[in-house]
Amino acid sequence: MIKLRDLNQQDDNLLVAYLNNKKVVQYLSSRIPQPYTLEDAAWWINTGCKDQATVKAITFNNVFCGVIGVYHQPFEYAHSAEIGYWLAEEFWNKGITSKALQIFSQSLFDNTDIVRLYAPVFSGNTASMRVLEKAGFSFEGISAKALFKHGKYYDEHRFARVY
Repeated sequence: MIKLRDLNQQDDNLLVAYLNNKKVVQYLSSRIPQPYTLEDAAWWINTGCKDQATVKAITFNNVFCGVIGVYHQPFEYAHSAEIGYWLAEEFWNKGITSKALQIFSQSLFDNTDIVRLYAPVFSGNTASMRVLEKAGFSFEGISAKALFKHGKYYDEHRFARVY
């Protein structure tokens, strides 16, 4: 069973283990420190995930296995939010992320003033693109060489879901 809950201090060791897996962080923002430490996890749980964001832990059969969240946008974009997520490798290919994304998106639409969610995806991250499509997101377009990570340019594939 997939559930979403707030992050807590008991998640710190698993955060460190999961976010030190190169396959998990390959297409995530480079603002995630590498290597990822217990201090990084404590900061994220206590401060980072609360700064202009709504973030939830993803659990599968009561085991913390990933994170999903939105970054709220300012001014004329105040009713839009950038959504992102990641899942520990051992939980991949079970439909967990798509279901978590559906649950989280609907909760945001039902309980906030957000009417548009968008997700920028690195070219090459076809698994994430499939997750978004399964969760009702539509492909909007590609921005060539919009992302730069580890000395390499990536096209950004943009997906969105509108309430």
